[in-house]
Formats: sequence, structure tokens, C-alpha cells
Amino acid sequence: MGGWYQLKAAAALKELNVQQNRGLTEQDVQQRRAKYGLNQLAQAKKISPWALFFSQFKDVLVIVLLVAAAVSFGVSFLEEEGTITESVLIFAIVIAIAVIGFFNEYKAEKTVEALKKLVGHVTLVRRGSKVIEIKASELVPGDIVLLSEGQKIPADIRLLSVKSLQVDEASLTGESIPVSKANKALSKSAALGDQKNMVFSGTVVTAGTAEGLVVETGSNTEIGKIAHMVTEVEDELTPMQKKLDALGKKLGVLVLLISILVFIIIFFNVGDTTDETLLHRLIFAFTVAIALAVAAIPEGLSFVVRISLALGARRMASKNALVRKLSAVEALGSTDVIASDKTGTLTKGQMTVRSIMSDGDVFSVEGNGYEFSGKFKKAGKQLKKLNQLEKTLLIGLLCNNSRVNDGQAIGDPTEAALIVSAEKAGYQREKTNRQLKRVDEFPFTSDRKRMTTVHKRSKDFLVCSKGAPDILLAHCNRLLINGKVVKMTAKHKKMIIDANHSMATRALRVLGFAYKEVKAQPTTVNSAESDLIFAGLQGMMDPPRQEVKEVMHRVHAEAGMRVLMITGDYIETAKAVAKEIGIEGQAITGQEIDQLSQEEFEDRVEKISVYARVNPEHKIRIVKALKKHGHQVAMTGDGVNDAPAIKAADIGIAMGINGTDAAKEASDLILLDDQFLTIINAIEEGRGIFDNVRKFVSYLLGANIAEVLVVMGGILILNDPILTATQLLFINIITDGLPAIALGSDPAEEKIMRYKPAHFQQQIINRPVWIEMFAYGVMITGLILGHFHYIESNNGAFAAISAGFTALVVYELVRLIVLRTNYNIPWFANPWLSVALFASFLTHILVLYFQPLADLFKVEPISSQSWLIIGVGSVLIFVMMKLVRVVINRYFPEVSSTSQVEQIA
Repeated sequence: MGGWYQLKAAAALKELNVQQNRGLTEQDVQQRRAKYGLNQLAQAKKISPWALFFSQFKDVLVIVLLVAAAVSFGVSFLEEEGTITESVLIFAIVIAIAVIGFFNEYKAEKTVEALKKLVGHVTLVRRGSKVIEIKASELVPGDIVLLSEGQKIPADIRLLSVKSLQVDEASLTGESIPVSKANKALSKSAALGDQKNMVFSGTVVTAGTAEGLVVETGSNTEIGKIAHMVTEVEDELTPMQKKLDALGKKLGVLVLLISILVFIIIFFNVGDTTDETLLHRLIFAFTVAIALAVAAIPEGLSFVVRISLALGARRMASKNALVRKLSAVEALGSTDVIASDKTGTLTKGQMTVRSIMSDGDVFSVEGNGYEFSGKFKKAGKQLKKLNQLEKTLLIGLLCNNSRVNDGQAIGDPTEAALIVSAEKAGYQREKTNRQLKRVDEFPFTSDRKRMTTVHKRSKDFLVCSKGAPDILLAHCNRLLINGKVVKMTAKHKKMIIDANHSMATRALRVLGFAYKEVKAQPTTVNSAESDLIFAGLQGMMDPPRQEVKEVMHRVHAEAGMRVLMITGDYIETAKAVAKEIGIEGQAITGQEIDQLSQEEFEDRVEKISVYARVNPEHKIRIVKALKKHGHQVAMTGDGVNDAPAIKAADIGIAMGINGTDAAKEASDLILLDDQFLTIINAIEEGRGIFDNVRKFVSYLLGANIAEVLVVMGGILILNDPILTATQLLFINIITDGLPAIALGSDPAEEKIMRYKPAHFQQQIINRPVWIEMFAYGVMITGLILGHFHYIESNNGAFAAISAGFTALVVYELVRLIVLRTNYNIPWFANPWLSVALFASFLTHILVLYFQPLADLFKVEPISSQSWLIIGVGSVLIFVMMKLVRVVINRYFPEVSSTSQVEQIA
């Protein structure tokens, strides 16, 4: 059942039929284990390596290649040996593509395994009136569990008795400070972070002790529900994967239609029926159709895409962004909404004192996190003397059980903030504790809402107390103001209450501080906490990271992206942080989301920028609503509660330092430095990858279009396909493939972040690119057919084939140079491109002049006259392609708005 927090402790015990002082019997345990199972999370189904390998052959283009290879293999038994070479080459290429895809994609789902680590290993329980230690996996509903400081909570537990219990729930709720727990029943529905009488599996006890009743185990716990949500989220294709798949299907259908058409044309119209048998005509038609299919399919495309993404991933790693899934590299480029967790992402997850009221004045404190540096200011001017702050800071340092070592808090983050504020003023904790040795403590409880310590001085005792300002004020009859202790008046109380309210409205967590000096050591709580002198207030918060403020303008104004804040903290805290870092828009709580239908929520989601007090299921709804509006969503987070939304987003980003294993395993990208700026750097890299993919897809596909037009033109005009399937495979894989891979090494344009996200959400091959590719194809088809006919007439078919083969290789390399000059990137910014061009050309020269290779590809060295014709043709292509680009830029400008993207798509 749900709603355990609404039941009184006695009612919860009765519901599960157990006595607190006795616990379960062994028979009870066996019966309940048979009913509920072990306290473990269900394992996700593992991916079959074989299934993943064979899934690589589902691509339409790969299927067409396999059919072509099979037909070529069959034809080889009927005619020439050469077709065996062609079929073997095609099979080898397909297998290579499949193997590369398999190794890149074989990443077993580990999310649930990571969540399982959050369940504690052993725990203390009361069974049969005895306290025993058992494995956490053996817990069953109804067990009485004993909790203590430092323990990882092993199940969802309804608290029965509590002693100063505080629990760190940041990984589950996103709340940045430990939650004080109580055992009183709650009368109405409450968000996860407000269920004060419950503790949840995977969270950690930071202070105090308690006894509780196990009410949910295994998959029924809150963490179990999150694990289920994570496994329920279906992996979706990234934007570029969808675009490439759509392009592949269109090409596959087009290739089949063209091949069938060419087969029919050849079979019925080419050759002399009196000279050729029907079988020879059939074989010839099949051979040409296969050559055409090979020419039309960009065999290297899948390989080059993966190589390009891998190179992008390496560059991201150098910028502290670890890519877990290669598809995430390009998905970042089209991101237009960053939905970010607050605690630990937009903020450091370190409480920091920002404001102090002391000695009747208000002061501001600079500095972030747990660094002992920061200035104190009054009315904007730096203080030279800190006399007015002395008592308030000293009380915060002494009435304190935490420590700060090497920038890390050990204990309560709120107390750590008080240590840091005192250290900024020069009060050293160890030295102060030696001088003012603590002799007694009256600890904080959720009922008292205050803590008091007693310290021995040379001739008397100093009593220090801190707690909720309104509670502490009720125990004060005096006030320290203007360096003097005076009697507390109604006017003084109003001044303190107003100062407290002013800090609270700025979403600061406020604590009051009081003291007194006595001759004799107090022995009771009442004697220690009566007649106190009110010293001041300290207001603290988990402040935004400094770099977040610096990049927010860049994200909004320059790159055109929206940043949303999603947090488990209270709405006022969230709004204050959002205002400070520049996030504008409406704010809403998880409870308010629950009151909206999905349709109503989707109508409002575009106006909302701050989400507070949300649960994991709310985060899923937010991501889905944003995606419904066509947004490409990046979700960042560090907690268990973020894992489902991280997986559901187009790009999931986890914190590498403070992130939980669950968040990391659900993510596509891990920030090794936990810096928000790293996300922006990664997006910049992703945009560069999009440009690179467009470049080499345009290059490879343009080359294939040219090859198809050349082969078809040869058949229709010269009754000769001009090129064989083996030659076309060589061009596609070697002379085209190497430069295409080198294009994937191109750096991003220097000002690539100035483009709006819509620029990277359009089709990879849009209308201007199609026009450019076909214009190129028509140009080189005319040049090569004219060249072929001239050489054939003078030097024979063998020399003409060699010349046509060489011309196609050179013209495609020339087009790559033209294509690269369209981007604002210095040529030598990518030295590998020059190396690849040289290597491709040199490889072709070896095929022409190294006899064993020449025999394999059925070519011969070409004449100097052919080289001259090819050189003139290269110049013509360069000039004509530049003119085509001018025309395209004028009449078919690049997409600049989302509406245009939708029209083209």
C-alpha cells in the first residue's frame, strides 16, 4: 500500500502485524519472503551479443549490398572470374561495417546494477526480541530496523522512534541539505522530500539514531520505482540517426528502382540479339545492374560516420566530457533546451553564508563553497574591522559538530557553512576549540529546533546556542547591539523578525545565534537555554556556480538555447537561484504538475522555466512534454532521482565527480569536472560534428550520384557502363573513404555557437545540398563521357576505361577541396585532410602503374594527353562549382528558422 507517512506509528505496526519490541519471528520472515521476495532490484534483460550483431544487417543499404553480392556470386559461375572478386569485396565490406557497428554499440545496460549498489550490505534488525545483523537483501516488510549515523538505509522505512535523526536525501530528492526526521504522522499528501516520518532506500543517515518499520522492499521502494522507470524508458534514435536512416531508406528504394530500370533497358535494348545469346544478355544486364547498385550506395558512409563520432568523442574527452554513447556526440549539436538539475549542477552543492545580521547591522559575505576566502561588506563597502561580527561568527564555529577538510564537508553542510564563514574572518576551528573547550552539549532535535553547547573558559563558562530564529528568540531576554548588551524590547524583536523575513524571501536558510556567560556550568537544558543574549542571524544557500552565471548569456543570446531548472528544493529557493543566474520564466511545483493533465501541462510547458519540489516521474513528464513540442532536450543531473529523465532525454548528461552511479549509467555523456561550462563546450563540439557529417555525407553521396550518372550515361549513350563494380568499390572505399574520414577530423568553426539550434536541426542533405550534388554529377558526367569517347576512338576501350576511372577519382578529390572551402576553417587546421588527399591519389597511381593491381582492376597507365585533359577538367569543375555555390546562396539560402526546417523536412 502507499501513504505510509499518513499512518500513525501504531497503525503502521498494526497494518503489518508486528510488535516493535519483539519484531518478526523466523516463521514470519519465511512467509513474507515467499510473498515479497528478496530486498533486491529486478535485473534488466541483458542484450544478446548475437542479436546485436545481426541487427547491424537491418539497414536497407546493407541489404541491397548483400543482394548485389549474392547475385554477383551467382553470375560468376556463369561467366567471368572477375565477378567473384566483386562479390567477395562486397561481402567483406558488409561484414566490416557490421563488425564496427557491433563493437561501437555493444554497451550492456548497467543502470539497474548501479541502483542495486545503493542498497546497504548489512543492517541491524530486531527479530524474536533480539537485535541481530543480517544482509540487507534479507529484509522483509515488517522488520524493525535500527538506524545510526553513517548508515546507508536499506529499504523504505516508516520511522517509529527518532533521536536527532538527519538524512541526506540529495541523491533521491535533489534537496541540498540533510533533512531532519520525526515520527509524527502527516495528515495530507506530501511530496517525497516532505515525508519527514519516512526514510528511503539508498539515502544516508548523517546524524542521530532511529528505529523504523520496513514498509517496502526491493522493486516496491522509491529507488525500485525509479529503476523500473529507467528500464521502461525506450532508447530512441538520435536526431542524426533518424536523418541518416531516412536518407538510407530513400537511397535503398532509389537504388533498387534504378537497378531494375537499367536491367530492363540493357536486356531489351543494348546489343545485337543475333550475336548474343539470351543467357549472355541476362548476365550482362545483371552485371551492369550490380555495378550501378554499388555505384549508388555510399558503402563507406556508416563507417565514416562512426569514425567521425569517435574522433569527436576524443576531442570532447580532452574538454572533460566523457562520451558513453557515440550517438550522443552529434545529438548535442541540435540541442535547444537544457533541462538542468539545480543541486550539484547549476550550484556546487555546498552551502555558503551569504548574509549576516550582527550587532544590529546587516553584512554581505562573498565567496562560494567551502573555500576559506571571501570578503565581508557593509552597504557595498569592504569591512576593515570585524568586531561587529565576532560573537555571531564565534557561536557558529563553537556550536558545531561538523568539519571542513580540503574543500569537503564532513557532517552537516549547514554547519560546514558556519565554519567557513568564521574561517573567512580568521577564526580557526582547531585553535578556537582548544581555547574554549566544550564540556557539554544539548543536541538539536526536530522538536526543539535548536542546539546548545557549553564551553569552559579560564574563570567562567560560555554557553552558545543556534537554531530556528523564532524558536531561539523566545529564549532570549537580551540583545547585543552596537557593542553593548541591552534588554530585549518589542522593537528589537521586530527588527530581528524583519531581518529574518528579508533573508528568507531571498531563499536563504536562516539560523539564529545566542549566548550567555555564566559562573557555574549549566547542568540542564532549561538552565543552559534561559536568559540568552541574542547575537545575530546568518543566512545561507547553495549558491550558483560562478561559471554558470558567466555562460548563461552566451547560451541564451548567442546560441539561442533555453535553460530550465529542475530541482527537489523548495520553490522559493529555486526561484532565487534562477533569478541570480538569469533564468527567466514561470515557476511550478511537482504538486501543481500533478493537478494538470498531460495535455494541459504540454500547453504550459513552453512558458515554465523553473520546476521545484519535483519527483522522478515529474521529470519524465517534463522531458516528454518538451519533446512533444519538437525540442531537442539535454537533461543534466547527478542523483538517483535524475536517472529516468536522463535516459528519456535526447541527450542525458551526468556529473562525473558528485554524480551517483545510477545517473552515470543512464547517461550518454559524463562531465568529468562537473562544470556547466563543459556542457556548452560539448555542444560546440557537437555542432562541429554536425557540420562534419554534412560535409562528408555530401561528399560521399555527391560522388555516388556522379558515379550513377556516369554509368547510366555510358549505357544509354555509349552502350558501355564504362566502369566495373570492382572499380566503383575501390573509388567508394579507398579514394573517397580516406578523405571523408579526414573531414571528420575538422575542428568546429570559430564562431559556430552564433548559429541558432534550428540550423543543426535541419536535414543533413537539404535542398541546396541536393542541387549542388546533382550539378556536380551532371558536370563530371559530361566531361568523363566526352573524355571516354575521345580516348576510345583513338586508343581503344581499355585505355578509355583507365582514363574514365582516373578522371572520376581526380574530379571527386577536386570536389572535396571545393566543398571544404565553403566552410570558414583554415585549410591547415586539419593536416590529416592533406595527408588523406595525397594518400588517395597515391593509391590510385599504384593501381594504374603496379601491374598486379592493374590486372586486378583491369586498367593500364594512362597517357600524358589524358592527364592534360583531366587537369583542364579539374580547373573547370573548381570554377563551375564555385559559381554554382554563388547561385545557391542567392536563391536557396540556408535554413534560419524552425518553421523553415519543418517545411524542408
